[in-house]
Amino acid sequence: MNLSFLNEMIRLGLGNLLRHKLRSVLTALGIIFGIAAVITMVSIGKGKERDALERIERMGAKNIIIRSQRPPESQQAGGGQQRGRSIRYGITRADAEVLSQSFPGAEAIVPLKEVGGQVLRNERRQVSQAHGVTPDLLDAARIRVARGRYITPDDIEQRAMVAVIGSEVAKEMFPLEDPLGQTLRIDDKTLRVVGILAPLGLAGGAGAAQVGRDLNLDVHIPISTAALAFGDRVIRRTSGNFSSSEVQISELYIVAPTRDDVAAYAETARRIMEVRHPGMTDVGVIVPYELLAEAKREALTWQAVLGAIAGISLLVGGIGIMNIMLANVTERTREIGIRRALGATRRAITLQFLIECSVLSVLGGLIGVALGISGSIAIGAVARLNMPTYLTTWSIALSFAVAALTGIVFGLYPAIMASRKDPIVALRHD
Repeated sequence: MNLSFLNEMIRLGLGNLLRHKLRSVLTALGIIFGIAAVITMVSIGKGKERDALERIERMGAKNIIIRSQRPPESQQAGGGQQRGRSIRYGITRADAEVLSQSFPGAEAIVPLKEVGGQVLRNERRQVSQAHGVTPDLLDAARIRVARGRYITPDDIEQRAMVAVIGSEVAKEMFPLEDPLGQTLRIDDKTLRVVGILAPLGLAGGAGAAQVGRDLNLDVHIPISTAALAFGDRVIRRTSGNFSSSEVQISELYIVAPTRDDVAAYAETARRIMEVRHPGMTDVGVIVPYELLAEAKREALTWQAVLGAIAGISLLVGGIGIMNIMLANVTERTREIGIRRALGATRRAITLQFLIECSVLSVLGGLIGVALGISGSIAIGAVARLNMPTYLTTWSIALSFAVAALTGIVFGLYPAIMASRKDPIVALRHD
């Protein structure tokens, strides 16, 4: 096959498509919308997957997090009648001691103690998200200090009245001044700000309300100060509601030596807490590594579903091309007969119709790719927080390749049908 012959076939194929512009566009619509939908859905799925994985990994893949949680009212002593009284629940110091003895090989065991009802600065106030912490939390929770310093061993020893605040606390409480060196209050206790945490997203993964909290609203103080200045009781009044609780330790991070040790550490921690807290209604065990594996499994399932949808979309588009091309062959029977009578070979007839199908699918694929990329960018810009998107090269390349292949596969049968027509019968066709 020489180049001039191929150029002539392409010219004839394009000429016929241009003579029937509306038909050509309608034929390619299935491919266009199929590819656009595939690219857009994959970008949404990939964006959600990356967002979930990043937030889970931010918690630390080697961590086991044990969290105190308020038990259901039906399981509280006296039920709803105890609403105005203090309810004792959660991790105790004795639990922490047992866990510490059970994991001598752990990199760190880091307790957090929730304190205070409100954080105040002049007339500004917000519900307290203050915690007594140790210096080990910096590495265990994978947080960074943007400015200033973090809690030090000297702060713990001296029970210093100092605080490290989250980025959102810095913006809300100190909108027009540098927070470092300034003071804020937790209830009636005054503390000096010595550090500001770097901005972070939610400390949880998928289902962050269940898994974590917004670290940007945290206030960290020495755990010794938390125990001495605030005690175990936390009283909160918000929007007319009143709650009081006694929690000795609100969270406990156990950092395993390696990722391979996480499963065994998590199982041991669960068994210990189940024995010490039957039913585990007031404590929960969170394992980011398990959430990470689950998120990856969900991502694979999501991709399989998207693959099925993509296959159906492109199948419909391919059937549309075959249907139109079969009608095209019938309509151009006389033209085929004339070309065969003038010496055109079956191969030339097949190639002409195949080129028309391929051009339709390739052009439809290019338009579909452009629409898919534009749609993904638009969705990501409009709904950045709720529906993050991430374009992948493989989804674009694969969609385009499948579109081109679809045109060839579904156009091959009509092309062969056209080449097999008897020239004499074709010339007699009206």
